[in-house]
Formats: sequence, C-alpha cells, structure tokens
Amino acid sequence: MDPDLLEILVCPDDHHPLTAEGEALRCPQCGRRYPVVDGIPVMLPNAADAPDGQP
Repeated sequence: MDPDLLEILVCPDDHHPLTAEGEALRCPQCGRRYPVVDGIPVMLPNAADAPDGQP
C-alpha cells in the first residue's frame, strides 16, 4: 500500500484514519477491515469485515 495514499484514507463509517493490516485496511476505532484487491482498497461499507460480535 502506498504510504501517501494510506495517509489520506479514512474509515467511511466513522472517519478515523486506517492502518495497513496484511491485505486489508483496518479502522482502529470501529474495528472494521476493508479489503485491498489487486492493490486497490475497497472502501465500501458493505465490503468491510465487521469486528467480532458486530453485524
């Protein structure tokens, strides 16, 4: 993931900065993980993996 791109991306749900976590971007605030497919972050809320115990 390009560090310059990561610097400007935020969680579409709560607008907190994201962190790189393997092949995904994770929001440390809400815990959602957004997949990165072929180097492109999929920032759609319905594409995110919800944290354990949440819908």
